Amino acid sequence: MESSLRADNKLQQEVLSYVGSRRGKQLRPLVTILSARICNPVTDKTFRAAAALELLHTASLVHDDVVDSSDTRRGAAAVHVKWTNKVAVLIGDYMLAKVIGLTAEVRNIRILEIVANLGKSLSSGEMVQLHVGQSMWIDEERYFQVIEQKTAQLFQACAEAGAESAGCTARQRAALRDYGRLLGLCFQIKDDIFDYSDLEEIGKPTMSDLRDGKVTLPLIEALRRAPQDEAAHIRELGELLAAHSESLETDKALQEIKAFVLRFKGDEYAMQQMLAYKKQATEALHVFRDSVEKTSLLALLDFAINRVQ
Repeated sequence: MESSLRADNKLQQEVLSYVGSRRGKQLRPLVTILSARICNPVTDKTFRAAAALELLHTASLVHDDVVDSSDTRRGAAAVHVKWTNKVAVLIGDYMLAKVIGLTAEVRNIRILEIVANLGKSLSSGEMVQLHVGQSMWIDEERYFQVIEQKTAQLFQACAEAGAESAGCTARQRAALRDYGRLLGLCFQIKDDIFDYSDLEEIGKPTMSDLRDGKVTLPLIEALRRAPQDEAAHIRELGELLAAHSESLETDKALQEIKAFVLRFKGDEYAMQQMLAYKKQATEALHVFRDSVEKTSLLALLDFAINRVQ
């Protein structure tokens, strides 16, 4: 993705270099490449598709941070904080234009459709998250609707584009598409479990989702299991946190909500859901014979659920 993060304008280049220096684990390009290699040798189309999808993801994060008023991204200041909202929006737009160029170079109509559909899905997922109604309290169905569109579809697109770039069979493409989607679900649920962990170096402050008014699976399940009066109290605390109330003892409230989730085993429920998706993803790869690539795809599943950051 190095060549994609270059610009003639000095400010653009400065911002792009900053964005490029804050890359994540690069799991998505790895999924694309392995999904191609498990079928046939990797081609230039595979690398271009991987770069386009990762750049689309990165652009969406820059824009999402503006929408969500998130101050940090991967342990550093978000682009809109380091510069301005205008710069963040424009640099995100610039990256999206780069995505179009990269995808055009692939010269594959199906990969173009995959990239375009992913762009729509990421935007729709953010809109659903923004407009769940007047209340921040969503149910499990709506939670999965959001993570399907914002994370599962991203990993699915990476796997499907890799398969398409290498000329995999229809059966192989379907298996990899299912694998990618399920891997994405595992990855997102693990992220949401982190919010209620004691780990310090996980790339974002703990309970950050709740501070932003986002309720995730561990809390959703704990609220479902708890007595009505306790659940009502936790909802009140959550709303005050999301509103950044100055009258609230924030740390005390966070610890109370965290203890509530652990007491009603919301984190354990989320873990069970994640392990069920892992099992399905493993089964999806049964259509492939044993190989280094298959072992690597299975290892990515293990990494997604066992990682500590």
